[in-house]
Amino acid sequence: MPTTNRIDKVNSLLLQEISKIILQDFDFSDCLVTLTHVDVTANLIDAKAFITVLPDEKKDKIIKILNTNIRDVQKKINKKLNMRPIPKIKFVRDENVKQAAKIEALLEKIKTENN
Repeated sequence: MPTTNRIDKVNSLLLQEISKIILQDFDFSDCLVTLTHVDVTANLIDAKAFITVLPDEKKDKIIKILNTNIRDVQKKINKKLNMRPIPKIKFVRDENVKQAAKIEALLEKIKTENN
C-alpha cells in the first residue's frame, strides 16, 4: 500500500508547513487557532485543512480569514514543497473536537449520576 503511505506523508508534510504559515503570517492573538489535521484526496489534487478555534464563536470569522488569504498560503506551500502535484488547500472547521467534548461531558454526567 505505497499510495496510502504517500498520502500519509503528504498529510503530515502539509500539516507542518501550513501550521508554520498560520503561526508566522496571521495574528490570531485574541483566540487559539489549531490546525488539527490535513486530509489529502487519493489523487493528491485537493486537501482539506481542519481548523479548531477557541473561543468557538470566532471560528466562522477565522475560517473566512484563512480562506480569503488562501492564495498567499498556497503560494508559500508551492514554493516550499518540492513535489507535484501540490494539492489545492481549503480550510474547514473540525467538528470532531466539539463532538468529543460533548461525549466527554455526557460521560462525566453519567459518572456523577451513578455515584
